[in-house]
Amino acid sequence: MQTKIKTIIVDDEPLARRGLAVRLADFANIELLDECKNGVEAVDKISKLQPDLVFMDIQMPGLNGFQVINELREKQRTLPLIVFVTAYDSYAIKAFDVHALDYVLKPVDERRLKTAVDKVSQVLALRQDGTQKDKLARLVADITGDDCEEILRRLADGQPISQYADILAIKDGNEVTRVPVNDIQWIDAAGDYMCVHAGGGTHIMRRTMKELEEELDPRRFVRVHRSAIANIQYVSKLVSHVSGEYHLVLQNGTELKVSRSHRDRVKSMIHQ
Repeated sequence: MQTKIKTIIVDDEPLARRGLAVRLADFANIELLDECKNGVEAVDKISKLQPDLVFMDIQMPGLNGFQVINELREKQRTLPLIVFVTAYDSYAIKAFDVHALDYVLKPVDERRLKTAVDKVSQVLALRQDGTQKDKLARLVADITGDDCEEILRRLADGQPISQYADILAIKDGNEVTRVPVNDIQWIDAAGDYMCVHAGGGTHIMRRTMKELEEELDPRRFVRVHRSAIANIQYVSKLVSHVSGEYHLVLQNGTELKVSRSHRDRVKSMIHQ
């Protein structure tokens, strides 16, 4: 379904407003919200209706088109796209100086109007894409702790949002179990095999501890021993014993011994 471009026409000449409205009716993606007969009315209607696009005359009594833009800048953070409709091409340079998207000369030529509407559609599509990427980047940043700008850079470059996997695929014979990384509580080694404890179950896979460590986000998983990795979000506390040994206690009561070589890293992760 095509997204409608919410539009307002601003012109002090009734015939000019009517003529432009008739031409815009031929565009399936244009939704005409209202018409304004002067600049003062335009500031009020634009502030209330929040259109995507405004076709606006420049020479009007009260407030001219440039003054309308200045008034709007004081009232709201984001302006609609502005296409000036004017009988004087001498205004063209000034129109772009105030960041109007385009201008159309009177009498309005249908092909020139189509060019302006197409440009508006392209800009809005890019703006929408940028908004969605910003929302996604902020969401991912909240979850992973990644820098929002770095996430946006990866999206722009077509790279994965995160370099770390969300799913751990564990093959058992001809079957493959997809274990969400968030569900992994801890991993420990049993000879040449890794025991992945997640969601109340244990999955066995033939991998090295080093390989798994490189796949897991170091801000969420910490090596506690040469044979064990723990997910920080499932850690209940760090306990020190009179012997000088430290143990991580997980929320399910599991205790993992912390080796001396990994102690400082574990402490820093726990106390972040």
